[in-house]
Amino acid sequence: MQIQLIKVHGSGNTFFLLDTSKLPQALSEAEIIQLTQKITDHQTGLLGGADGVLLVSDSKKAGASGRMRVINADGSEASMCGNGLRTVARYLTQKLHEDHFKVETMYQNLQVQKAADLASGVAAFRVEISPVSFAATDLKMHFGTKTQVINEVLPELSDTLKFTAVAVPNPHLISFVDEATLKGPELERIASYLNGANPYFPEGVNVSFVLLRGKDSIFVRTYERGVGFTNACGTAMSASSLLTALLYPDFAAFEDTLKVYNPGGMVKTIPHHRDQRYWIDLIGNATFQDRITLDLADALAGDYSQAQINPTHEQADYLKFVDTIQNIS
Repeated sequence: MQIQLIKVHGSGNTFFLLDTSKLPQALSEAEIIQLTQKITDHQTGLLGGADGVLLVSDSKKAGASGRMRVINADGSEASMCGNGLRTVARYLTQKLHEDHFKVETMYQNLQVQKAADLASGVAAFRVEISPVSFAATDLKMHFGTKTQVINEVLPELSDTLKFTAVAVPNPHLISFVDEATLKGPELERIASYLNGANPYFPEGVNVSFVLLRGKDSIFVRTYERGVGFTNACGTAMSASSLLTALLYPDFAAFEDTLKVYNPGGMVKTIPHHRDQRYWIDLIGNATFQDRITLDLADALAGDYSQAQINPTHEQADYLKFVDTIQNIS
């Protein structure tokens, strides 16, 4: 059985996109996991690997124009991915000839829409990031009897850093730090521990360090659950923007547009708080790098010798855009 993949990225957060509605027969869950683990491997995978696989299919939910599943590189499933959602939105826009609709994700149908290009040849989309919760139960978090953690020291992790835990809906643990800490070893130490066997987040958690760069400007570095260090994590950048408005109003306010820099580039976010509800708009690139056709059996075996690979040349335009971004830490 032949499959068609698109290698895509949002802010350097890379994925292989697979429209399962076009397959003559459905993939089993075991095949999905094996396929993902094989093609995303950064040492032996397809085109240098990726951070995960995005499965696109028809939706059975009322009001949704399509469905997205996110499979991490280790084969686990993520509840949401903001960077991935932008690329799925672009794919469905081209498939359905619509530019404003909802996509079904694990917990909620989310609004997506085409946005103005970030630069020449750099397509951009605006996607909703929600629902938002600070509840320990939603985060599957266990720090004694705490029902939430908002801007407080957790001695179990660090004697000095303050953390906030928020689900958007996948779980994030976020600390605002100085530049030396951002570049130091603490993020890897804490994140690798919390994504191994531990009593605090037994199912793992995305961990981010955030640097306040100035008015409406932050830098986010993320260790992603199921992936490790990544160029960008859309939900982490969204959650970090929300917390900037909540905890540091001198730097950002709700309904403000923030520039969020990351190792892979830059996105824009707008945190919202209305009617006792939080959500974030995430605006950034949706780049298609390569279109690939290959045999499923070969992909499951990690054999890409017969793969047909057609580059789109969009990456060159994205890299030109990145070159224009000034003062990325």
